[in-house]
Amino acid sequence: MNKLNKPAILVVDMLNDFVTGSLGCDRAREIVPATAALLDAAREHDVPVIFCNDCHIKGIDRELTIWGDHAIKGTPGADVIPELNLCDKDYVVPKRRYSGFFQTDLDILLKELGVQTVIITGLHTHMCCRHTSADAFCLGYDVVVAKEATNSFTEEDYQGGLAYLKTCYGADAYTNEELIKMF
Repeated sequence: MNKLNKPAILVVDMLNDFVTGSLGCDRAREIVPATAALLDAAREHDVPVIFCNDCHIKGIDRELTIWGDHAIKGTPGADVIPELNLCDKDYVVPKRRYSGFFQTDLDILLKELGVQTVIITGLHTHMCCRHTSADAFCLGYDVVVAKEATNSFTEEDYQGGLAYLKTCYGADAYTNEELIKMF
């Protein structure tokens, strides 16, 4: 791939609770600098940056029965980590399930922006990135993965997630340098 076809970056669950809070882990913190650098480059190239954020209702959402309370609406744990410099030209799509598309307005936003390729960043390649990629593919978007700006709880989960995305959705994974050259 020499050039990305009308790209946007989807930032999946780079929230306080996923990086330093209740579901935080070292592997999440490792991708923060690369993610921030990629988002800054995207903004400079007028590539839309869209945050797909868990935003749960305490005591209601099914996910909480599996993962415990995290990213509860209105709490600091549900906020984008400050290192990613959420700005006015970025978009935020709250989600209550793994996929950034499931019963959200992400698809209509992407269509209104003219996006044809989604670049997946964030957490976790085998879970929320996987479900978001599945829906993106089924809705007709090309799926690309930013390999320096994604991760999972374990290396096995990360590599398994990348392999699944490649096998099922044709999602190639690129370094930041490669992606920026394709903007």
